[in-house]
Amino acid sequence: MAIRSIVQVGDDVLRQKCFPVEAFDEKLHALLEDMKETVKKEEGAGLAAPQVGILRRVVVVDVDNGYFEFINPVLLDYKGEQTGWEGCLSVRGKSGIVSRPMKVTLSYQDRFGEKHLLKAKGFFARAICHELDHLDGVLYIDKATHIERN
Repeated sequence: MAIRSIVQVGDDVLRQKCFPVEAFDEKLHALLEDMKETVKKEEGAGLAAPQVGILRRVVVVDVDNGYFEFINPVLLDYKGEQTGWEGCLSVRGKSGIVSRPMKVTLSYQDRFGEKHLLKAKGFFARAICHELDHLDGVLYIDKATHIERN
């Protein structure tokens, strides 16, 4: 396991659409372990593969609900709305007000390629949506109605 460097805003990799994961192998498992260690060290709520320079549809989320790995995630449904402050490990020194769904339903694969369905709400749903945006080259600053320096 290794701590990976986090790509910062301005790097083109953050604005690209990620490719689906096709190989559920040791290389993927190592990436997931590295992302887990990196998000813990940085005290973040989540991390997407492009944030460590990898253009694959891989996300980790670490919130009060626990640690989750989402491979090839797809947002199936969303309901309600919540508006609040967000930050990002790839946008240091800033935070912004962003509206997100209050509840989401997500399909995804785990590290072994098994398919799953998940329902999330509140901050967990916010974190999932934030990280899934990264997979399509979208940053929270693109959606924020107000941005401040920390």
